Amino acid sequence: MVIVGLSAVYFTWWLVRDTPWEGHLMEWLNLVVRLMHITFGIAWIGASFYFVFLENALNRTRGLRDELAGNLWAVHGGGFYYLEKYKIAPKEIPRDLHWFKYEAYFTWLSGFSLLFVVYYFNARAFLIDKNVMDLSPLAAVSIGIGSFVVAWGIYHLLCKTPLVKKGPLFGLLGLLVATGFAWFYAHVFSGRAAFIHFGAMLGTLMAGNVFFIIIPAQKAMVQAAKRGLAPDPAKGKFAGLRSLHNNYFTLPVLFVMISNHFPSSFGHAQPWLVLMILTGGTAGVKHWLNLREKGQLNVWVLPVSALILLGAAFMTAPPKNPGECKGTATMAQVHAIVQQRCVQCHSAQPTDDVFTAPPNGVKYETPQDIIRLKDKIYQRVVVTKNMPQGNKTGMTEEERAVIRCWVEQGGGE
Repeated sequence: MVIVGLSAVYFTWWLVRDTPWEGHLMEWLNLVVRLMHITFGIAWIGASFYFVFLENALNRTRGLRDELAGNLWAVHGGGFYYLEKYKIAPKEIPRDLHWFKYEAYFTWLSGFSLLFVVYYFNARAFLIDKNVMDLSPLAAVSIGIGSFVVAWGIYHLLCKTPLVKKGPLFGLLGLLVATGFAWFYAHVFSGRAAFIHFGAMLGTLMAGNVFFIIIPAQKAMVQAAKRGLAPDPAKGKFAGLRSLHNNYFTLPVLFVMISNHFPSSFGHAQPWLVLMILTGGTAGVKHWLNLREKGQLNVWVLPVSALILLGAAFMTAPPKNPGECKGTATMAQVHAIVQQRCVQCHSAQPTDDVFTAPPNGVKYETPQDIIRLKDKIYQRVVVTKNMPQGNKTGMTEEERAVIRCWVEQGGGE
């Protein structure tokens, strides 16, 4: 289904490419698929949060029947709920059994489709940065997709080793492997694309856990119980462990989903390091939440995680002494640079081959437009240097210096 859908989209794009409809089509595809991805993602991550909370918060000691592993009373929306977890399975499997799987499948499918819409169909604009590595679109796309397969293979093999039962050691090893992928992406793709591919890689591991491990284990246990056989508890424990891994992936993935709006992170000179600092910090916050739900409050985990996240903020701060300005930079100089390098996208009628409307409604056609948004221009052009997108229009370091000096000297007319 996905291949058919992507093929139809590609054929439509091929029909309208190099016409005014191309940018319009891509913008609406971006909007529709992104909305689907966010909606399914909320459902999947919400389910992950909820069921790990249930596992952590279960009463495991008071008034339990022998067949139960725990129970929980809850109140929500004006109603009271009582939940029970069986040690293995009930003696009789109910006919109406809800499966939590489609949230995961459709989140991954919509995310993979969005990767095509935003990055692969516009590889030269958003995926490839010739200053990082000069790749053909086909090579870049192949590397991106291939990396997900390699990541799953490495992770799955590691999960088959005895290390998987040693939580802290396995987590440290996993972090090192993830760092290798972050470094690789940052040395192949643009900073923004590197972040997104790292998140897509983690999302692929999560979806793979559901499709290849968790759901098959659940199906095997259900079938055994229906046939009157004793389900294998080891399958349930292993599936639960992989579900817990997914739970720790959630906050890093959520950060990556919103990272393209914050160029201070992916626009840093060492984006892979910023990415891993934020990954470690957000995973630490999730660990603290899990401990808190178990009643095992740790006074160090949250402060240390917060300090790690603050470290990323300080690391990405602009330099205090960026260099001396040679003379006074004028509005006329800045306006000329912007007209040459920026208005191809940021104008009422863009001439860029990707954008048919100014991104985020931002226009730099008049000096007043530039003055009003000078702080954002400084951040994107001078600090992170990720605008123009992929330096498509060839802005020079000397031109960036003129803009920097103009802002530092007051940024007036």
